[in-house]
Amino acid sequence: MAASNEMTASRVLVESLEQQGVERVFCVPGESYLGVLDALHDSTIDTVVARQEGGAAMMAEAEGKLTGLPGVVCVTRGPGATNASSGIHVAQQDSTPLIMIAGQVERSMRGKDAFQEIDFESLFGGMAKAVFELTDADEVAEVMAQAFEIAMGGRPGPVVIAIPEDVCTETTTNAARERVPTPDRSVTAGDLAAFDTLLNAAARPIVLVGGSTWSDGSIAALRSFAERAGVPLSCVFRRQHLVDHEFAHYVGDFGIGVNPKLREAVEQADLIVLMGTRFSEIPSQSYALPPAGARVVHVHVDAAELGKVHEAELEVCGDPGDLVHRSRAEGDRSDYIAGLRGAYIAWSALPDTPSFDMSDVIAVVAETCGGDVIVTNGAGNYSGWIHRFHRFRRFRDQVAPTSGSMGYGLPAAVAAKLRHPDRDVICFAGDGCFQMTSQEFGTAVQAGAAVLVVVVDNAMYGTIRMHQERDYPGRTHATSIQNPEFAQIATAYGAFGERVETTDELRPAFARALEATRAGRPALLHLVVDPRVISPALTLPQ
Repeated sequence: MAASNEMTASRVLVESLEQQGVERVFCVPGESYLGVLDALHDSTIDTVVARQEGGAAMMAEAEGKLTGLPGVVCVTRGPGATNASSGIHVAQQDSTPLIMIAGQVERSMRGKDAFQEIDFESLFGGMAKAVFELTDADEVAEVMAQAFEIAMGGRPGPVVIAIPEDVCTETTTNAARERVPTPDRSVTAGDLAAFDTLLNAAARPIVLVGGSTWSDGSIAALRSFAERAGVPLSCVFRRQHLVDHEFAHYVGDFGIGVNPKLREAVEQADLIVLMGTRFSEIPSQSYALPPAGARVVHVHVDAAELGKVHEAELEVCGDPGDLVHRSRAEGDRSDYIAGLRGAYIAWSALPDTPSFDMSDVIAVVAETCGGDVIVTNGAGNYSGWIHRFHRFRRFRDQVAPTSGSMGYGLPAAVAAKLRHPDRDVICFAGDGCFQMTSQEFGTAVQAGAAVLVVVVDNAMYGTIRMHQERDYPGRTHATSIQNPEFAQIATAYGAFGERVETTDELRPAFARALEATRAGRPALLHLVVDPRVISPALTLPQ
């Protein structure tokens, strides 16, 4: 007879999740972790059943973005884990804390190429911050605590835990550990003083804001810092939610299709401050920046990222939120900031176009939802209108992949709506992007996530078509796609769906869709747009 204080490894695993404050897990069920599913049955944790593991992992990654705590995804071995790898890659590139719990073959079968066996270390070792494969039940409590500590420490990211099927039912007396404390990322007094000295001496500084370790409090401190120090703020690719776009010190996003005047300002700045971000490929404009001789301050939570891509005059290892809260830099650069702000206002003004395109959609969202809407998207040229023209107003009202992953928008919207059921959540997706995870619309319906999905249909993989037109003019190939009636996918699930082909049809259709979501019913609008208008700045030839 088992001792009264013994529990199965699965029960300890789930209690560990509860102890770490996990409220929701995303999964696709599998027989390799039936014990964990059974333990979740009696848990306080909400289990969201996705349709494909890639979608489940993206939902968990979005949960991590929305909370700052690790999102959790549970998958089976082999094909389940490989499907989920798309979401693990997003978490790695986006610096998002995430825990993946995956079933594995029984211990006695390891190394024999058993049914759906996979080498987790080989597959995920280059993506995840750590990969654990449990060997007995006594390890579970310690590994789970380590996983949460690693996922949130330094540069946040994903951690993979594989649990063999027979370990799931093995018993242990090792109980779940206490909640892992928030990492101490305080900036040293010496770095703080050096930072203030450099900033006070600069005439044309610019601050590029990014990263994933911000909080409501540090976002408020960032705003106060910008006003006190007299500096302009630009957000790097898909981190636009970090600064209210109506704030007088916000001067635009530094991502794909950057405002030429903003790029010129960065090239001519006498001090570039990388606040929580890195000069990776997109912010550096394919590693063309910073310009030779530029003075750079790099503030990042992970010492391993300092000096990794570029050299900086001052490297500060610590939380950017702590730095802006404690900084006492002061300056009056109102004319300089006003010029950059004016350039942003002109650049982000919606064009008056004759054809039906995303400009009309952005205008309708602004008129209808104002500033209280969460916007999600995946990858594709349609997102260029969002980045350039939509005004993000609140912290974490943008949930999008810096990794550029297609298919991300819908899973992210499901997670966002479950996290914020009283707010409007709009997913923008291209026709190709949507079809990579369109099955997760069923997850939205089943989970009661009343999202509004806007499918932008130009019958092509538009970004690749654009690149073909540039590099191989007149030789487009493999970029056209034949699409279904997307609205009928929604109505087949019992949700709201409508096809829209003109600007005149858009406003009433959008109102009906939004009314449906506010009544608790998911909705989908199928927008058939002009395929020639491929981006905000480019029209394809006839």
